[in-house]
Amino acid sequence: MDSRCVALKAVLAEQIAMLVNAGFTQFLSGMAEATDTWSALSVLGLREKNPAIKLHCILPCKEQTDKWSASSRDRYHSILDRADSIVYVSRAYHKNCMLDRNRFLVDHAAALLAVYNGERRGGTAATVRYAQKLDRKIIVIDPLRLET
Repeated sequence: MDSRCVALKAVLAEQIAMLVNAGFTQFLSGMAEATDTWSALSVLGLREKNPAIKLHCILPCKEQTDKWSASSRDRYHSILDRADSIVYVSRAYHKNCMLDRNRFLVDHAAALLAVYNGERRGGTAATVRYAQKLDRKIIVIDPLRLET
C-alpha cells in the first residue's frame, strides 16, 4: 500500500480516537471507498476496547459497490457485517442518492470529520458547505499535508 495512504489512515485513526476521548460514541459512515471505509475500520477497532462506541453505516443505495474491485467489496461487506446499524437513504440508485446520503450524514451528526483538499466542486465540498450552513463542528484533514 502507498505510504501516503498509510499516513492518512493513521491521521484518521488519531482524529477518531480524539473524538472518542471528547465523548463521541456514535459514528456514522457513508461507506464510500477509501476514506469512509478506513474510518469505519478505525471505529470498529476502537469498539473492541470500548463497547459504547457504535458504527452506523449510511448507504446511498444498494448498488454503491457495483463498480468497485472485489477486494474493496469484500472490505465493505465485512464492515457492514459488524456495523451496529445500516440505513439505506435510497433502495435504488438515482442521480442525487450520494448527495442525499451526505446530507443525511450531516443532518444526523454533531461533528463532521472530512478528508478535503479545498476543491470547490464535488461531494466532499458540498458536504463541508452543508455542515457549515448547519453550524456543525468540522474537522478537516488536508490529504496532502495530513494536517487538520
